[in-house]
Amino acid sequence: MYRQVPAAGIREAVVWHSVATGGSPTRVLPDGCLDLLWSSRAGLLVAGPDRTAHLSASSPGERWVGLRLPPGTGPAVLGVPADALLDRRVALADVWGAGTAELMDRIDAARSSAGPARRPPDDPIGPDVERIGAALTAVALTRLRAAGGPDPLGARIAARLATGGPIAATAAEVGLGERALRRRCQPLFGYGPKTLARILRMRRALALARAGTPLAEVAARAGYADQAHLTREVRDLAGVPPTRLLSG
Repeated sequence: MYRQVPAAGIREAVVWHSVATGGSPTRVLPDGCLDLLWSSRAGLLVAGPDRTAHLSASSPGERWVGLRLPPGTGPAVLGVPADALLDRRVALADVWGAGTAELMDRIDAARSSAGPARRPPDDPIGPDVERIGAALTAVALTRLRAAGGPDPLGARIAARLATGGPIAATAAEVGLGERALRRRCQPLFGYGPKTLARILRMRRALALARAGTPLAEVAARAGYADQAHLTREVRDLAGVPPTRLLSG
């Protein structure tokens, strides 16, 4: 079971909730985002940006609450460059040190205020996750404001690349040379503009396909040479072809 809602106060961020059912690992596709996570088993974690799909194995019944920070925003919240967390899942204490205690106290309070007896029997996620999500968001928002907000260049680069804009044109639009753009992208997103563009194009293509657009048309609209090119790119980034993702 999975749900997500917009995160209050943080542009384009979402709070998501899930309960693991066991069985096969969950395939988490790369998206250029950083996630602040709470697990009922593992506690507080950070998920860095992925270059390829991450297979997440959870214990049956394990509950997760995550704050997914949009491309370019995570470094301002976490206080570390995105490339320091590339392809990694680490304990939040390894990033924030003693600063993790405040968030853990808020989460403990959120869990105790809801109480197991108040969870509907047909809702395995439970009402306390809304409070946990609010705690993650509140602490992240405080840190984001203290940092002066996200680097505005991050949102501009990501928005341009998400629409399929060429890297050279993107660099010119934000007032940088191509080398300077690559240098700025590493700490903002974890990787260079070419990798980010590939990831965002794949996600755009999958959104079109899930809306019912035939794959040949998806390839043309998303900027691939043909359907075979789309299939190769999705397999490289997601580990499986688009037909497998869509059937799941």
